[in-house]
Amino acid sequence: MRVVVVGGTGLIRSPLVDILRDHGHDARSGFPGTGVDAFTGEGLDELLGGADVVVDVSNAPVWDADTAMRYVTRSTGHLTEAAVRAGVRHLVILSSLGVDNLPDKGCCRAKLAQERAVRDSGLPYSVVRTGLYFEFVELITGLAVRDGQARLPSTRVRPIAASDTALALAAVVENDPLQGVRRIAGPEVHRLDRLGEITLAGRSGLAVVTDETAGPFAGIPADVLTGDPGVETWATRYEDWCKERPLRCGRARTDTDSSLSHVV
Repeated sequence: MRVVVVGGTGLIRSPLVDILRDHGHDARSGFPGTGVDAFTGEGLDELLGGADVVVDVSNAPVWDADTAMRYVTRSTGHLTEAAVRAGVRHLVILSSLGVDNLPDKGCCRAKLAQERAVRDSGLPYSVVRTGLYFEFVELITGLAVRDGQARLPSTRVRPIAASDTALALAAVVENDPLQGVRRIAGPEVHRLDRLGEITLAGRSGLAVVTDETAGPFAGIPADVLTGDPGVETWATRYEDWCKERPLRCGRARTDTDSSLSHVV
């Protein structure tokens, strides 16, 4: 089966392509660095030619509501039109848990618009909504560090390893279109401030302070980001994942340290 994975930073795209190739599929990827740009439509027809399945793991590069909506609308329009022309038999898109319950968040409205556009395209489709990635917990915690403290809200989340997300996507690719939504997450529900404590464990001089007004996850209602009781859970635990890799964000941050600023 020929599978094309479009967009993304590589966090999901790269392991997904590797998994699909290991399973014997002809898997390839396209993103601006390879001359493929869904926002402009550049390179899509060439990339999608002969594809059986297309997986869109892209996201708006900004959080501004209007810009995010414009990016998603144009990109998804170009992608679905190219997929129809190529005779694609299954379009899979990556979304997020809670997007249907956070109408005040511009990024969530954009994701819902993307889901609607895919449903309305006439293509056989699957939507995979995933919990917060472990890798983003690292970044969020690092961005919250000021003067020896990480200020984080107690918002409940159910994070998942990016590697588990890639495995779940591969399983969707290899099966019939869902014509609906599949929800996936990690095995445990955590408070975000507790995840910060796990992330910074053993880092002397750094402490987590619970601040219900801090950051983009502040004020999100309970259980919106944890999925309903039917959410499909994957095995990797955050504490185990942290033990297996060096922490990148558990260091004191100075006013000149902007290494993580690209995620906001």
